[in-house]
Amino acid sequence: MQTSKLEDRFGRVATDLRVSLTDRCNLRCSYCMPAEGLDWLPDESVLTDDEVVRLVRIGVELLGVREVRFTGGEPLVRRGLVDIVRATSALGVETSLTTNALGLSRTAHALAAAGLDRVNVSLDSIRRESFREITRRDRLGDVLAGLAAAQEAGLGPVKVNAVLMRGTNDDQAAELLRWAVAEGYQLRFIEQMPLDAQHGWSREGMVTADEILARLEAEFVLTPAAEPRGSAPAELFVVDGGPATVGVIASVTRPFCGDCDRVRLTADGQVRNCLFAREESDLRGALRAGASDEEIAERWVVAMRGKRAGHGIDDPSFLQPDRPMSAIGG
Repeated sequence: MQTSKLEDRFGRVATDLRVSLTDRCNLRCSYCMPAEGLDWLPDESVLTDDEVVRLVRIGVELLGVREVRFTGGEPLVRRGLVDIVRATSALGVETSLTTNALGLSRTAHALAAAGLDRVNVSLDSIRRESFREITRRDRLGDVLAGLAAAQEAGLGPVKVNAVLMRGTNDDQAAELLRWAVAEGYQLRFIEQMPLDAQHGWSREGMVTADEILARLEAEFVLTPAAEPRGSAPAELFVVDGGPATVGVIASVTRPFCGDCDRVRLTADGQVRNCLFAREESDLRGALRAGASDEEIAERWVVAMRGKRAGHGIDDPSFLQPDRPMSAIGG
């Protein structure tokens, strides 16, 4: 019963919805937030389970959304996660989850039974000391157990997202890839983006895609994958003749804004038409004021029309979003 589509002024149509279920997280990754954490959203501002499901349903039934990924903060800390996944899966769309995998060993099978299709796990090191330095928590064993449980539950292909940081884990690229290939996980390296709460990101400090590939090619033979990239952000490479692949997501140095098909909904019900947008459009207010599905859909359509041509990180006038990644949702 689609009535419209989420099209911007440049002809891009958003069909991939990223839904942040909470801004809270049980890790304190140095490139995301300070050691003491952040001031979390007040409970009353966060969408209820029913409100999340209603907005997702409007996106699917009225606006052409075909994929829904749940993010955070850390979505596994959301108590209603399994029920939200079940209701979303019933809409007939592909469902996935981006997680740090803490607690996934206990919930993977329930999520699979609810209809979750796959998971992306954020993991920047398989060395205990490096993991503890990056996340400020000694929980590597729990993450590895969560990954194994996801694979066992059929939530595949299980993808692992890694960020390399200069002087911390930038010497571990090949080690991560060897481990991922051996375990049957699909590894994706992501350039560090300017979305940290401390606003400490710098272009000079970032490990670039070219550097990542150079480190990998010192130990592996990488050949570009034949499959088309399309709107997928990762450049894929076949490792040592295959079948394993590795991806590099060069969000900063080789942006893919021209093919972007994503739209984001924050935990407090705000539409973000770009990860780096500095403006948001409020759907929660309309929802709680009694607006109809059609009225909410029209607000959403209008919000997408303001999407810019690109994120503009290379522009001298670029400003980081006021909200950090934990509050935006990846």
